[in-house]
Parts: sequence; structure tokens; C-alpha cells
Amino acid sequence: MAIIVQKYGGTSVASLDHIRRVAESVAARKRNGHDLVVVVSAMSGQTDQLLEMAAKISAEPSDREQDALVSTGEQVCAALMAITLNSIGCPASSLMGLQLPLITNSVHTKARILDLHTGKLKQLFSEGIVPVVAGFQGISEEGNITTLGRGGSDTTAVAIAAALGADCCEIYTDVDGIYTADPNICPKARHLEKISYSEMLELASLGAKVLHSRSVELAQKYAVPLVVKSSFGSDKQTWIVNEEDIMEDSVIQGVTLERNVSKISLIRVPDRPGIAHRILSPLADAAINVDMIIQNASIDGFADFTFTIAKTDREKATQLVEKVAAEIGAPKVLAANNIVKVSAVGIGIKTNPGVAAKMFKSLSTENINIEMISTSEYRISCVIEEKYGELAVRAIHQAFELEGSPQAVEGEQ
Repeated sequence: MAIIVQKYGGTSVASLDHIRRVAESVAARKRNGHDLVVVVSAMSGQTDQLLEMAAKISAEPSDREQDALVSTGEQVCAALMAITLNSIGCPASSLMGLQLPLITNSVHTKARILDLHTGKLKQLFSEGIVPVVAGFQGISEEGNITTLGRGGSDTTAVAIAAALGADCCEIYTDVDGIYTADPNICPKARHLEKISYSEMLELASLGAKVLHSRSVELAQKYAVPLVVKSSFGSDKQTWIVNEEDIMEDSVIQGVTLERNVSKISLIRVPDRPGIAHRILSPLADAAINVDMIIQNASIDGFADFTFTIAKTDREKATQLVEKVAAEIGAPKVLAANNIVKVSAVGIGIKTNPGVAAKMFKSLSTENINIEMISTSEYRISCVIEEKYGELAVRAIHQAFELEGSPQAVEGEQ
């Protein structure tokens, strides 16, 4: 008997008809003798609706109350799924994050998991009951409801799979796996049957929407077998596997476009030890992740300091940086939203010379200017003007010969 954790995204449970279809699939798997845990997101669009209601009341609702509000979307869906399963003869019980419990730190809206108890899940297994867990949410050691960030239900599912030693964690979404690019941008994007944890982690952190990056990080750390499937009937799927299990000729496995990017520049920063720490430490304290960083050469003891962050953090980050700029004597802070980040990802980057040159040439051919560059063993990223984002993806995708046959997919990667 296998232990299988299944996660269903918002589009998979978008209506009562969708929930019934998922419930019938879960019941069929249960009849095959497996122990199942079902993790659900909120019904499609519900989290946004809750946030919009809060915004109509307050321009800056507290993070604590925002977590308490948006976590109800998953609670509603988990209860509806359990009700549906019970109605078709498959015993089920809904569980909130606090009922497991899933313990997190106290960073609201971006909490990280500290511990996960499995006693309740194992008790339900022994009674032949399917646990239906509300994803995305947990409880802090202080007793407050917390959330794991948008897409956090993936992380809930992988954490449960790791804690149970599950045979597999299945992520059901509105696409049938991972593609070499978003098929809505590149109609000839090729479906991937396998991709390494490292490549998937890069893709997820760089804008590919199929998996939450922290879920991939957890799966890799605890060797959780992870597969992405469509909840709409496709036979295709993508396994996320160890690097040594990849037998691919492609240097590059995928090209991503990240739109949630802002750039902040401090002009004429004093060029002396400790300044970078002064600028970035308030952002770290506010749980704002800094991505790419550039400091130009010192001129007359001053330099410009530029970094990128998520567009959703721009307003808060700008306020913090302006305060630091005043303290260190930097005369100007500039913030820009009209940028995107395009990235090429693949395990072949670290062993194949000339990958960066080929990528830059493809952008140059399209007369696309590169504003910032960042590299790692598995990826090359460029910040460019927003209006050239999709063109850049197509150019890079074609340059590395990633095209397959035209794809007809539902949703977006």
C-alpha cells in the first residue's frame, strides 16, 4: 500500500463541478488501496477577491489580519472537498494547518515551515479516512495563523509528503507538466518528461508558475518523488528527478519570463566598507528578497548601487531604502517598474562554454538592450525593458533549438 500526497491547484477546484470531478478521482485511487492525503488551494480567484475586499477597507491592512483573511479560501475548499468525498461514499475529513499542526515562524504572508506533526494524518489513515488538508497555511509558535506565500499549497503538499515518507507527491494543475517555455508565448514549446530538481528550482524561482520554488527546494532536500500532472485528463506528466537521472542532449532545458520585477537604484553612494550592508539589512529584516545586485566602478569615492526585488515589494522597499539613503548621504533613489527578467536554465550551462554568448547574441539580433546580468551554475538571467519580454523569450528559445511540435495546453506555465 502506497502513501500518496495529491495537491490540487485553484483551477482544478474552481467550481463545485471541478471539486466533484477531483473527488471521484480521489475515491478511485482510494479504492485501489492507497493511503491518500489531499491538499487543496483556494478555489480559483477567491484569494484575489479576499485581498480586494481588504484593500477597499484599508490601503495597508496588517499582515497578521491579511493571513487570517486569505487562509479562509483554503478552509472553504477543504471542507467542500471533504463533503463531496463523503457524499460519494469515500470517508474524508478536512484539516486546517493549525489542526495538523503545521508550525511556522512568525513572518506573516511569507512564513517558513519549522515543524509538521503527522499524528492526526496517521490516525485518519488507520480509520480509512482521507485527510483533506487546507494548503498554504500554518500556525506560528505564538498561535497566529500564518500563510506560506502565494503558491504555498505546493509547499504544504511536499512538506506533508516528506514528513510521511510518502511514495509520491502529485501536483495537479491546469497544465500537463513542464515545458521549455510558456506555450502562450512560444506555441512550439516542447513538453519535458523529466527535469532535475536543480533546474526546476531555478525555473520556479524565475517565473515559471507550475510549482512554488520552496516546494521544489523541500522536495530536493528530502528526496520526495515529485510529479506534475494535469487535472483535466491529459496523459502527459513531468517528473522532477535527481540530476544523474537526466539523459538530455539539451544544454538549456527552459526559458522563463518573470514580470514581477522592480529595480531600485541609489545614486552616488559613498564607496566604503559596510555600505552594502547598511542598504540591504533593512530589507532583510522586512523579509524582502533581493535578487540581482550591481555596483558600478567607484568615481571620486562614489558609486551607484542597483538591485532588483519583487514588484509587489517595491513600495515598502523604496521607503526603507530612502531612509538609508538619507542616512548615508546618497542624494537620489530611483525605482523602476518597466522591466522584466528573462532567463535560460539548464544543467548544461556549467559544462558548455559559449552559452552566455549565444544568449546575448540572440537578444542583440532583436536589438534588445541588456540592463543587468546574473549567472549561476544552472541559469543566465538578463533584465530588459518590459516591452521586449516575450520577444526575448522567443529569440532565446529559438537560438537554443528548443522547439517541438505546437502545443495545445490549458492555462499557463
